[in-house]
Amino acid sequence: MAAGRSAGLLRRLGKVDLVLAVVALAIGVFGVLMVYSATKVQLMHAGISGYYYFERQAIYLVLGVVAMIVLALIDYQRIAHFAYLIYGASVLGLVAVLSPVGTSQLGSQRWFQLGPIQVQPSEFAPIGVIFGIAAYVSNRDDPIDLRALVTMLLMGGIPMVLVIKQPDLGTGIVIGIITALMLVMAGVPARYLLGLVIIGVVGVVAILHVGFLKSYQLHRLLSFMNPKAYTSTFGYNLAQSKIAIGSGHIFGVGLFQGSQTTLAFVPEQQTDFIFTAIGEQLGFVGSASLLAGYAILIWRLWSAMRWSKDIMGTLIVAGALAWIGYSVFQNVGMTIGIMPITGIPLPLISYGGSAMLAFFAMIGLSLNVGAQRARARA
Repeated sequence: MAAGRSAGLLRRLGKVDLVLAVVALAIGVFGVLMVYSATKVQLMHAGISGYYYFERQAIYLVLGVVAMIVLALIDYQRIAHFAYLIYGASVLGLVAVLSPVGTSQLGSQRWFQLGPIQVQPSEFAPIGVIFGIAAYVSNRDDPIDLRALVTMLLMGGIPMVLVIKQPDLGTGIVIGIITALMLVMAGVPARYLLGLVIIGVVGVVAILHVGFLKSYQLHRLLSFMNPKAYTSTFGYNLAQSKIAIGSGHIFGVGLFQGSQTTLAFVPEQQTDFIFTAIGEQLGFVGSASLLAGYAILIWRLWSAMRWSKDIMGTLIVAGALAWIGYSVFQNVGMTIGIMPITGIPLPLISYGGSAMLAFFAMIGLSLNVGAQRARARA
């Protein structure tokens, strides 16, 4: 019996999209290296081991890869039986982190402190939204009507509001982007989509004028529109980020080199602004190579979504595609000044265990969807 199970696992692995898996792993390994290079000198100057972030990020990578493999092997239809439970757990986590149980840092309440480990439920919230909406659509026999549309909007909107409340505007926008693409892929009529676009535009204007955003969030938006006026205040990160990336030129200044990186001129360089360390140390060639890797990853996700055998699989991969694709565009865009600064990690690169696990989990599920189709064809 054990031999039969092993043979079955090998057959499943044989159907997995190796290009997607290998590219994701390569980006993750590259991320560990860049986190190390971005933090080693600063840590040593502070009298801390230069391997502090490196060791932790390496552990997160291993855990992420394990999660990817496990989720690639378990039939996603079995996991879908627990879709509403996954969604409910994600919402419960967002509610709990806003209570006294959650931990507050730098004006945000986003984490659970479990001994030496921090868990950020907002990083897993998109998974709950993806499963919740995908299960709701796949369980319907009728076309999407107005009532179904409202239900789907609520399923995406409730976690989005809870995340923005922390406050975490960047992840809230990510959940909105995921929900929007899933609505399109679910077959929501064009007239409803047009109405949502109009409502969205009006809503954004209203939010900017009714004080819904925190003052620093509003100033970040203003600094994006007029960066020269905020260079020494809310636009400081962007100004230093541009200097770091620009100083890398074609081939970069080399690993563990560069004044912007080694002297910590760019805040949070191992997390949200890790792309600046890549740009300064590895230059245009290194940055373009990373973006090429992301392009391959997104292409393979698109292929898995397009050729999925059912609507459940299509929507799962659509959620992963929206999440990873937008996160790359937003994170890189904010470091070069074409997008406003919001706290979104660079997928599989930025330091952090919660994000690493969440991204690898969605890649594992996408591998699962693609493998199911390959097995069905065989």
